[in-house]
Amino acid sequence: MNEARLTLLMKYLEEDPNDPFNLYAIANEYLSESLDKAKEYFDQLLSKHPDYLATYFLAAQLYVDIEDYDQAQIIYQKGIELAKMQGNDKTLRELNTAYQNLLFEMD
Repeated sequence: MNEARLTLLMKYLEEDPNDPFNLYAIANEYLSESLDKAKEYFDQLLSKHPDYLATYFLAAQLYVDIEDYDQAQIIYQKGIELAKMQGNDKTLRELNTAYQNLLFEMD
């Protein structure tokens, strides 16, 4: 985790708390050091900015990493539906593949 970058991102979040990218960037920054903090920011994104498609892949993967497979499945499913609604075929394929891999691993 880069402390200087995190400090800058926190400043951006303070200046524009309604920009989902700020939360997304902070969550990503925490992924390498604190899954709990990353989860906190991904959860904020999912609740406050449910249409921010970029969130779903990494948030679901985080839940896989903390072994909350039920929540990971829910997030993948919501992301898949959102990608369909937004017509984002590339993200849809990525989410579908990750979701199918999770289901395969759970069998």
